Amino acid sequence: MKARVTWAGDRTFLGSVEAGHTIAFGNAHGDSPKPGPSPMELMLIGTGGCSAYDVVHILEKGREPVEDCICDLSAERADTDPKVFTKIHMQFTVKGRGLDPKKVERAVQLSAEKYCSASAMMAAVAEVTHGFEVVDTGASG
Repeated sequence: MKARVTWAGDRTFLGSVEAGHTIAFGNAHGDSPKPGPSPMELMLIGTGGCSAYDVVHILEKGREPVEDCICDLSAERADTDPKVFTKIHMQFTVKGRGLDPKKVERAVQLSAEKYCSASAMMAAVAEVTHGFEVVDTGASG
C-alpha cells in the first residue's frame, strides 16, 4: 500500500492513493475556509469505515438482509500534545427487514475483536467502545 500527501498551499493538503483517489484535508487558516476533514477527523472516519465495512460484510456472509449500516463516532482527545484519542465510541445503526439482533451484535463484536485493523490500532491508545441498534425496515408503525 502506498499513498502520497502534497502540500497545496495555506493549510491545505491533498492525499492520494495508488488507485488514484484524492482527498483534500487540513485546517482553516486566517480567512480561508477549512478545505476538508482534519487529519484526526480522517483517522476517525477511517476507523468507522473499517468497522462498518466489516459489519456489513459479516452480515452479508451470514445471509442477513442488511439494507443500511451507519456508524456514528464520538471521540475525546488528550489535553496535551500529541493530543491522541483517549476515548472513541462507535454506535452502529443497522437497518434491514427481519435482521437478527444477535447476529448484528456478533458482527459488531467480531469487527471489534478480530477484523478491524483500524480499531485495533486505535485501541492501543484509546478506550474503544461499541453499541448498536437494529432498525427493522419491514415493521409498520
